[in-house]
Order: sequence, then C-alpha cells, then structure tokens
Amino acid sequence: MTRRIAALMLASVTLAGAMVMPTHGAPPVEPPILAPLVGAGRLPPVAERLPKVPAVADLTGPNLSPGVHGGSIRMLMGTARDLRYLVVYGYARLIGYNSELELMPDLLERYEVQDGRIFTFHLRPGHRWSDGHPLTTEDFRFAWEDIQLNDELAPTGASIEFMVDGEAPAVEVLSPTAVRYTWSKPNPNFLPAIAGPRPLDLVKPAHFLKQYHRKYADGAALERKVRDARLRNWAALFTRVSNMYNNDNPELPSLQPWVLVTKPPSERYVSVRNPYFHRVDANGLQLPYLDEVVIQIADNKIIPAKVGGGESDLQARSIRFDNYTFLKSAEKRNDFTVRLWRTARGADLAIYPNLNANDPAWRALNRDVRWRRALSLGINRREINQVIFYGLAREGNNTVLPDSKLFQQKFQTAWAQYDIDKANKLLDEIGLTKRDGRDIRLLPDGRPLNLIVETAGESTEQVDVLQLITDSWLKLGIKLYIKPSQREVFRNRIFAGETVMSIWFGLENGLVVPDSSPHELAPVDQQLLQWPKWGQFVETKGRAGEAVDLPEAKELLDLYGQWRTAASSAERGKIWTRMLQIHAEEVYTIGIVSGVLQPVVVHKRLKNVPVAGIYNWDPGAHFGVYRPDTFYFDGSPPRAATHTALSQ
Repeated sequence: MTRRIAALMLASVTLAGAMVMPTHGAPPVEPPILAPLVGAGRLPPVAERLPKVPAVADLTGPNLSPGVHGGSIRMLMGTARDLRYLVVYGYARLIGYNSELELMPDLLERYEVQDGRIFTFHLRPGHRWSDGHPLTTEDFRFAWEDIQLNDELAPTGASIEFMVDGEAPAVEVLSPTAVRYTWSKPNPNFLPAIAGPRPLDLVKPAHFLKQYHRKYADGAALERKVRDARLRNWAALFTRVSNMYNNDNPELPSLQPWVLVTKPPSERYVSVRNPYFHRVDANGLQLPYLDEVVIQIADNKIIPAKVGGGESDLQARSIRFDNYTFLKSAEKRNDFTVRLWRTARGADLAIYPNLNANDPAWRALNRDVRWRRALSLGINRREINQVIFYGLAREGNNTVLPDSKLFQQKFQTAWAQYDIDKANKLLDEIGLTKRDGRDIRLLPDGRPLNLIVETAGESTEQVDVLQLITDSWLKLGIKLYIKPSQREVFRNRIFAGETVMSIWFGLENGLVVPDSSPHELAPVDQQLLQWPKWGQFVETKGRAGEAVDLPEAKELLDLYGQWRTAASSAERGKIWTRMLQIHAEEVYTIGIVSGVLQPVVVHKRLKNVPVAGIYNWDPGAHFGVYRPDTFYFDGSPPRAATHTALSQ
C-alpha cells in the first residue's frame, strides 16, 4: 500500500503499538500476576518464556505511552460464537499491518518474498505456544501436509488462498525455524490472507492436535474420543477441536495475547494473559498489559443499554450510530467516553439480490439488470440519510470511497438517483405490467411482487432503512416484507438459495489501491451474498455450487484471474477500474449509504485507544490493528483479574 493512500486512510490517527521493531535490549519484566507461579516453579521466568528476539511495540506516537501491568477489561458479545472476535482483536499474526498499513513480521522474526511467488518465513527462535511447547516449522508442515492435503479434513482441497490457477504451493521445511512456500506464478493474495482478521491457517499446534489425527493417534483411544464427543468420525472431531479462529476450545494452545479458560457453554467467558506471548514494550514489560478479558454474553438488542449502564470497558460491536445520543448522555453517569471512528466499507448498508435464488421466477428477475437498476432508482437515499443518519452519511452505490485513488464519481452515482418515473419505465420494459387489486405488480407466473428482504436481525438500522424503502418501492408496485433471523440461519438460507434478497454491509474495504485484492468484486467466495453458489463453485473447484453463467460475471471472474497474475500496479489498477465499472453498470449490489460513523465506548482510564480511528474489518481487524495488548488502565485498575494464569 502506498504511503499516500495509507496517510489518507489514517488521517489524524495513530495505531497503538502497530509498528513492531527490533528489540532494544531492555531486560524483560515479569507480569506481577504471574510472579507467584514463577516462584512456585509452575512457570519459568519471563526471560525464558519470551523468544530470543521478542517483538517490541512502538509506543512513541501522539497519545501513546508505555503502560503498566494489571487489571481486567470487560466486553459484551451477542452470542458465544462471538468469542472469535477476541482472535480478531488480539491480532497476533505471522505477518500483520503496521501503522501505515504496510505488512510487517509479527509472530515471524522476518520474511522474504522473491518475484511475488517465493515466500520464506523465519520464526523467532525460542517462541512457544501458550502451553509452553516450542513453536517450530513442524507446526507448519503439519498444518499443510496433514490438514490442507488430507482428503478427509479438506475434501474440496486446500484453501483457495493457497491456490494459483489450480496450483498448490511447494512447501519446504528448511530448518526448525524456516519454511518456504513456492508457486510458479505470483500469489498476491497470500500475505494479505495471513494478515487478515480471519487469518489463513498456516500453523497449528501439532504437538496437541496429533492425538486427534488418525495418522498419529492410537486408534482405540481416538475412537473413544469420537464416541465421547458424539460425533460421526475422527475428522469431525479434529475439525471441532482444532479451529483456532472459533476460540471455543480452552485446551487448544494459542499464540494470541489472551487465552480462553472458560469452557462453553457459559454466559461469562474469561480469557487470561498468555504467559508466552511474544511482544514486549520498550521498557521490557511483557505484553499484554491487561491480565484478563471478560466477555459477557447478552442479547444484541440490549447491549447498547448495558453499555450505557457502564457494563463494558471497550465496546463497538452491537452498538450503532443511532445509539450515539443515548450513549453520549450516559457518559455523565459512568466512567466512559464515546468516540466516533470512521468506517471504511464501500457501503454501510447494501441490498443483495440473490442471483442464485432457487425460485425460478425470482432468479430470472434478479438476473435482469433492468430490475436491479429499477430497485436502486426507487430508493430515496437522501431521505434515509436525513432520517436515520442526520445527513452525515454519504449517499450512493456500494463502491470504493473517495479517499481511494481508484474512486470515480460516476461509479458512486450510477443508477443511484431517486427517480420513480425512470424506475417504473424499466419495470414496464421487463414486462411486469399486470397488477393486482392492491396495485402490486405481478410476476410472469401470476404471483404478486411480494418481495421478502431478509436481515440477520442484529441491527435496528437495517430494519429502519428497509421500512423507509418499503414506502418508495410501493410507488413501483412492489410490496416489501422484512424477515429477520439469526445470523447463521440468515447466511445458510442465502447459501442454499432460499433467500431472494437480503441486506448486509457493502464492500469490507472501500479504501483500496491497485495492489489490494478485488476478490469482493468477483464470484469467488460463497460469503458474497449476491452469488453464493457461484462462489461456492469456485471455492470447491466445481465440487459444489453452480458454475458462473452470466457473461458479465464471467468477465469479473476472468479479470480477477488477470489481476492475480498482473506484472505491475498500473496493470492491476486498470483491472480494478474495469471491475468497478461492471459493478456500477450491473448493480449486482444496491448500495444505500457509506461513511456512517461508528461509536466506540472506552473506559475513561483505558489508555492507548485512539481518539480518532478507523473501524474496519479488513484491513484493520476492528480494534486489532491498534494492538489491544498495549491498552492499559491508568492508575489502579478498576477491577482485578479473577483468574491468575493458565494451568501449568
């Protein structure tokens, strides 16, 4: 990423602890909460727990300062599945983004890239998992050979980020601390995937997981484990216990700053400091500063009220811009402040016609560009902005943002004006001219245009916006119905083709440069709600889903392949522009507004949390790029940790 674009993205923003520097040689300092365990011989001293070359956090920027050890921080989450966000926020990655959103080694001591296709990774000597076992390249070999290449654990083959035009990498273990991945062509997605909020699984704790792998485990013992877990086979058991991102197995060794100690199910989950975490500050204090993270599970609908009541020390998840006034007024009664961070999505809200819907009539309609354009023209974005977002949002399509050098005004405004007459003409042109007694248009098979738009049920903003759209779409002869459901049900229905249309966020990253991956613009991922079966087909190499069968979507797929093998940034920029142009013309997603500010609630004495930040999934990992392991309480912590450390 260029410095200019990074500066635009991070104007007046400092990323706490984001730059990882070589060690300054300060003697390591033992976290006080671990000292009794060291004294009792249950833990080795901190100097023996750290890698020989630890990562040193840079805390020299504005509003940053070296901290102190101690304290427990509280957060609220909607479901136990949200425990994975502690892996997102913890943001310990082999390679991660620094303050300029450049890629830097983190868990790795260093790495080299040759010709964009040969990647050599060097581990930090002496680095250990949270249980004290050495981290070595055996953990990389195991993750590749015994998981990614195992037909029972990966029946559709290795993860798509490993593949370049169908070619898997050659993986070489060079030494206990060096491993190399080689392709015959460049793989520009490899490092960003490693640095992402949900990182690519290159490394697994082999010493722990071999007891669950048929290749290594005693057969009878493994069968007993499968029976005790009430699962169908060893592969299902292995998948359950080995998922590091889900963060739901307290026994699984970790490399994150905090490690879960509460076994699900529970309403309260505690994660304690990793005694072997690899980062320190310039004064030698082993990070994280905070001893403990406590996550309380609460209904998403009441989380804003609980936050306003002072029940969270750091919160952005499940609170929205429309909670800002309430939370701001609650500052006076509680020890927190409310900050407004920028968001970087291409659209904070977008409607997704499902081009893979099972219903043949709706599928045909969703695939007609005139229908998608008419729906977009029938949305009064100005009204939505004024009523819901106080006029502070940006109205327009789901595309890259003005701070990106790839931005073009015409991409943002194409088919995004409020024009009921033009929209009605397009619907008439399609042939939807018959209406029922309610003046609702009829589908070709005679059914009324009763359009169900599904939501994940987590945001009142989505429902409020859809209610406003309901009124304007009635003027087109379309009756909109809103159907909320739980997120997993919501996604599974879309994947299965049961959903005709949905509402969700737009592009995760609207602040892009030519070297940023355009995968969100191509049908390569099942998670893309406008064409999930096409994405599944590409992800599974044709084993599941449906082949792409629309010319413009095929072109996007081809362009994405060209981007991956392009020789220069200039060439990649041209590909990006063409892909954005296709999306603007075809309206595959219907953007509504972007630039909605995200409230962030921060305890008044919690330090190193930016006053002005960017709240983004990828790149950014929400709080992750600000390195929460460097957050600390000024003065005596408001509460002590309830757990001391991992059992040794």
